[in-house]
Amino acid sequence: MRVLLLPKQRRVSRAVAAVRRGFLWSLGGAALVCLLCVGAGELAVQGAASGRCYDSVQQIPERSVGVVLGTSKFVGRGRVNRYYSARIEAGAALWKAGKVKKLLVSGDNRRADYNEPKVMRADLIAAGVPKEAIVCDFAGLRTLDSMARARAVFGQEKITVVSQRFHNERAIFLARGWNLDAIGFDAESPALSNRLKIRESLARVQALWDSTVHTQPRHLGEKIVI
Repeated sequence: MRVLLLPKQRRVSRAVAAVRRGFLWSLGGAALVCLLCVGAGELAVQGAASGRCYDSVQQIPERSVGVVLGTSKFVGRGRVNRYYSARIEAGAALWKAGKVKKLLVSGDNRRADYNEPKVMRADLIAAGVPKEAIVCDFAGLRTLDSMARARAVFGQEKITVVSQRFHNERAIFLARGWNLDAIGFDAESPALSNRLKIRESLARVQALWDSTVHTQPRHLGEKIVI
């Protein structure tokens, strides 16, 4: 049975339908913008890193300094982070092969009870790298800071970044904004979870934005000679 609406009810019904259509159009537009941003970030990062990442010690060119990017050593219930241990192994292999003379370990040290560079330094020494070959960057709060400080504070013009492939690509892109010639040495990488894939996609959008507006690192300070 057809229900007849009064004129006032029809007007309210049309208004509700219009609001619903407007909301759906806005939602679709926002989703499209997000997809475009993700695509732009992906293209920019991959384009900058194309042909600049290596997974072979024999093939990678020599550079004076390798920058080992920090991450937490432990995850979950005290389990060793496989991303971390792979970076330590890669950094040590790079130095032992004579592909770098120094390793700059760059990570987070914002809290008294959390010091990524100190832990990385200790584990690299345990892996056979002499302490004289290791320099700590205690203000590598994020990848942008590590790249900016490698250039502006530690005075490097050419570096080898040591991390997993997806991270190296983003670091190389960010380094370009600081006139820093970076190549990547890819540490072994576990399979990326969906959560980490989403996180990396968003990080690439952020990197594109930071490059566009030339975001500054949180800390610079006096120059340090390596």
